[in-house]
Amino acid sequence: MKLLIFDLDGTLVNSLDDLADAANHALNMFGYPVHEVEKYKYFVGDGIPKLVERILPENQRSEKNIADVKAEFDSYYMKHYLDKTVPYEGIVSLISQLKNDGCKLAVATNKPDEFAQTIVSSLFGDVFDVVIGKRDGADKKPSPGIIFEIIDKLSCDKNNTVMIGDSNVDMFTAENAGISSIGCLWGFRTSDELTEAGADHLAVSPIEILKYV
Repeated sequence: MKLLIFDLDGTLVNSLDDLADAANHALNMFGYPVHEVEKYKYFVGDGIPKLVERILPENQRSEKNIADVKAEFDSYYMKHYLDKTVPYEGIVSLISQLKNDGCKLAVATNKPDEFAQTIVSSLFGDVFDVVIGKRDGADKKPSPGIIFEIIDKLSCDKNNTVMIGDSNVDMFTAENAGISSIGCLWGFRTSDELTEAGADHLAVSPIEILKYV
């Protein structure tokens, strides 16, 4: 039985506008310069604390400033994280096909677990067998812990498990877990980044994933 573990932001859903809106709101509240939406493709991927650190001016990245801006980000994002976030074209049909083929499906993301659970449930229903986001006290990707937890929960074989994501973080996670990987070219990062990070395959569109699994 195949187990397919998907990243969330930039892989299953295009959440860039909502993330950028929340981050720019928080920056604006404290009088910091805001950023163009496209720049957020390289700010996201390592969790909210790292996102906040990256968007602040270099000379303003104190623990207090990061905590203050993150609190404002969280407050805003909590109310608006589904305003513009939608599944990428072709993702819903891909997931349906994989489910019909008998695959186990999971989500592993560095997005806070509360947000991850609600977004996946709201946009995909209960099609995913396991959804795990960043939780207090748990290592984030590229630590392989989240992968091993999913494999254990679903009683699957590591040799039949594939990590699917759009960034080097996802490819490194797969490598650290000793599983194969598919890089998604419709997401936030480039083919060069995914290749250099060791992606076993690259998919230009969601339907291409079927060729590799």
